[in-house]
Amino acid sequence: MALIVIGPEKLPRVARTLGNLMGKAQRYVSDVKAEVNRTMDLDELKKMKETMESAARDVEGSVQTTAIDFEKQWNDTTAGLATETNHTPWEPPPPVYKHPGKKFRLKQAAVPQWYKSRAGVRTKTLSGAARVARYRPTRLG
Repeated sequence: MALIVIGPEKLPRVARTLGNLMGKAQRYVSDVKAEVNRTMDLDELKKMKETMESAARDVEGSVQTTAIDFEKQWNDTTAGLATETNHTPWEPPPPVYKHPGKKFRLKQAAVPQWYKSRAGVRTKTLSGAARVARYRPTRLG
């Protein structure tokens, strides 16, 4: 029917235009759906955030009340335990310096030098050129 009304010359151009318009309409509808879904998800996230914050406030309050009760009980229990050493029994005494007994500036080798010299252990490294010069065969002549 469109072939008769529009004509064979204009039909491809009209069909292309209709296809473009339908594609734009579908994209617009999908964008609107996506926006609605995002707002619904955002509302759900806001509700979840509010419930988590209220739960965190409740836990914080219960921890604070428990801590206050514990402090009161601890202070009541340990009120008469102070000793003459200026520290309470639950605190360790201040640390006393103990010399480590090491001589840090004295180099202590793991293997004695006399053993190294007797066993022929190299104590100094040679560069490549020095090694070639040392082990070069002597010329006869």
